[in-house]
Amino acid sequence: MTFVDSNRMEWLCQRCHKETLFHSVLRSVLLLSFLLLVLSVSMYPGLWSIGVQLHSALTGSYVPGHHSVLLINSPNEQAAKDIGRAIMERRMAASINILPRTSTMYYWKGEVQDATEILMVYPPLCESRGSQLPSGGGQSGLYEVDG
Repeated sequence: MTFVDSNRMEWLCQRCHKETLFHSVLRSVLLLSFLLLVLSVSMYPGLWSIGVQLHSALTGSYVPGHHSVLLINSPNEQAAKDIGRAIMERRMAASINILPRTSTMYYWKGEVQDATEILMVYPPLCESRGSQLPSGGGQSGLYEVDG
């Protein structure tokens, strides 16, 4: 019967302990990496949406197609049809709704005014930009601006 030297036995125990410690740390790192990968892939749509909103808020830019609808007022039905036709010919919208006779209130020269207008509603396509609207968007030349 042979006996193992006690120093040799301690050395073997330390070596086994180091190897098991290394393997357990390696397993933990791999598991955490896998969980991080799964979480990042599953949360991508939400993170993308938050990123778009932050970009829009910080830069003041408009991100079309991200749950947006454009509302355009025009003084009469013919002007609304002309604007709508120009938007459709440029393929900036799949459809445009022209709503008849909406009541509008606004300030003009310090007084509240009441008028009837035609309201146009359309969801812009993702490729379209507000600056590409007929007559430059924003101010179409159909109205004067007070102040």
